[in-house]
Amino acid sequence: MRFASLGSGSRGNGTLVQQGDTCLLIDCGFSAKEAKVRLATLGISADDISAVLVTHEHGDHINGVGALARKHKISVWATGGTFAADRLGERIDKNRICSHTAFAIGDIEVQPFPVPHDAREPCQFVFNNGDKRLGLLTDVGSRTAHLETQLSACNALILECNHDVTLLANGEYPLSLKRRVGGDLGHLSNLQAADILGRLDNSKLTQLIAAHLSEKHNTPALAQATLAEVLGCTPDWISVADQQAGFEWRDV
Repeated sequence: MRFASLGSGSRGNGTLVQQGDTCLLIDCGFSAKEAKVRLATLGISADDISAVLVTHEHGDHINGVGALARKHKISVWATGGTFAADRLGERIDKNRICSHTAFAIGDIEVQPFPVPHDAREPCQFVFNNGDKRLGLLTDVGSRTAHLETQLSACNALILECNHDVTLLANGEYPLSLKRRVGGDLGHLSNLQAADILGRLDNSKLTQLIAAHLSEKHNTPALAQATLAEVLGCTPDWISVADQQAGFEWRDV
């Protein structure tokens, strides 16, 4: 099983997970045209995608989903609440999921789990090929025991480090937006991400990617240093998903 990123941040998100002939796209916050350009840099065409999984209905995760799914006849999988937000449009193959029930698409088992975020029915995912597990956690405002259980014993983990608390507090956002981003239904700070990481079973963890970094209120160095302290590793062992470049294919 391998995984890659089309880009990660407030201007658009997309993650690929592939096992054999099964290729899943998780979220597509870029226009369909831009997404296909980014897919091509990873050696993938839209026709290679088996399904699109949607975590929630915010634009930086869903902007290109409907157009891409319609044009290339790709099935879309999301919770009922995400579909009810009515951001995907019509004439797509909708597959409703329960955020507590695992399901399989081709060669990949997908375990969704609910997360606290300011959307209708947001979820994140763990992917399993029968041997290795990849965890994805972004767009979450606070930890829960359930999400920590789901993400324990992963071999690879993509973990949100949205902001540095001090940079956000001193930043140019209006107070209402600062409270939204830093609130229990917002986004994880570096310290919150580190707190979650420290509560997981990391005995099998061989890859950690910091994701969804704010371009204004965080830096890769701050995120890496905070997470490295928990794992007792050097900061450069931790990778960072870039807004523009994402990251290249990695084997789990």
